Amino acid sequence: MVNVADGFPRSDVAGRLDCLRPLLVDAAIDALLITNITNIRYLSGFLGSAGSLWVTPGRAVLVTDGRYRHQASDQITKSGADIDLEITGGGHLAVVKKLASGFGRVGLEAESTSWADLERLAGAIEGELKPTSGMVEALREIKDDGEVARIAAAAAIADQALAAVEANFVAGAVESELAALLDHAMRTGGASDRAFETIVAAGPNSALPHARPGNRILVDGDLVVRDFGAVVDGYRSDMTRSMRVGGTGSGPSADLLAVVLEAQAAGLAVVADGVPLAEVDRACRAVLVDAGLEEAFSHGTGHGVGLDIHENPAVASTASGSLRVGQVITVEPGAYVVGLGGVRWEDTVLVTGNGHRPLTGSPKDL
Repeated sequence: MVNVADGFPRSDVAGRLDCLRPLLVDAAIDALLITNITNIRYLSGFLGSAGSLWVTPGRAVLVTDGRYRHQASDQITKSGADIDLEITGGGHLAVVKKLASGFGRVGLEAESTSWADLERLAGAIEGELKPTSGMVEALREIKDDGEVARIAAAAAIADQALAAVEANFVAGAVESELAALLDHAMRTGGASDRAFETIVAAGPNSALPHARPGNRILVDGDLVVRDFGAVVDGYRSDMTRSMRVGGTGSGPSADLLAVVLEAQAAGLAVVADGVPLAEVDRACRAVLVDAGLEEAFSHGTGHGVGLDIHENPAVASTASGSLRVGQVITVEPGAYVVGLGGVRWEDTVLVTGNGHRPLTGSPKDL
């Protein structure tokens, strides 16, 4: 069991608002209303499920309801962030209207503001409402030591869980039961939750990149995709390990396992600070193209991981920008062949100045 009770480096939650405020100037707004609950957690330490965070150049205010009066106060204090607390009695819009008074341009998070929210806010705020995109998410891309430690702990729990249940992946086992075993092993290993719905996909189901575990009974020769992760203190891990029931053997299934692993190795080999994101995708894809599997690789090569299982940056052929030290990403090429099955190999890695550091470590033996 991974000890997740303490020992993590402290994250600098208190300094994050100072990193955000210059972005308000860049976006030509006077204030920002943050409604994405994960972004609120990142900036304030607040773990509640409802509220908003009002940010201006000189002040920040967390607005939430009475259920979280004591929790919010305690969590803000522990974070060290300079944030005032406003508790509503059901009049959230009235508080926001008061806070927005006198501000001419108020930014809203476009990705987390519904049309209904926009209409309500437009009726409450006198200033001009402006959409913003990815302001807090851009800060979240670079992980501090405390965040990396939590992701690494989540990855270690997932590694241990697979090792604990690996022997159950044999003919006669059922997809959904195997997924439940993985989930249970992660929980008993110290995870607070699974990072996403665990995927165990066997035989023809393995050719579906995001298959959900069902009642498929594993038989000898099945390709099996196991995609899963754990959560530690809100931070997630992500890993995929593929296999063939009854041993690798030889033939098309063995070839598919090997060539996708070769593609992943090619992508991992180029992961480093300053490398274009699209280059990682190209490195993986080139191996599969050479093997005649161009059409079988139907998704991007990876994504960022942190408080959400899918974060920026996207690692894909269409991605712009380059890798930066402190980003945590996945590298997960796959190939899915109807009538044969699918294979995906995935690791979560930390981008460093001279390459990368793997955070997931389960064997990838063929």
